[in-house]
Amino acid sequence: MNDAWTLVLVVGVGTIALKGAGPLLLGRRQLGPRSASVVALLAPTLLAALLVTQAFADERRLVLDARAAGLGAGGLAIVAKAPTLVVIAVAALTAALVRAV
Repeated sequence: MNDAWTLVLVVGVGTIALKGAGPLLLGRRQLGPRSASVVALLAPTLLAALLVTQAFADERRLVLDARAAGLGAGGLAIVAKAPTLVVIAVAALTAALVRAV
């Protein structure tokens, strides 16, 4: 087994342990309001971090290319209150046009 698969295995086991730790440690108790609000913000924060790293990073460099243009166009479509499918289409078409040019 090489290093990559070892890392995948370790991360998988860690994920399972973290997911099981919550119910095991809390039992039937509810989270406090402050903790619940922090947990509610975790998914959008992680999604935003993933989006930024995928749109603006290339290995260890900051890049501004077609992905960034598509993200910007999609953001403008969101501000214009376009439906989700339109936002995706605008972002994809913008990225494709920038790549073609």
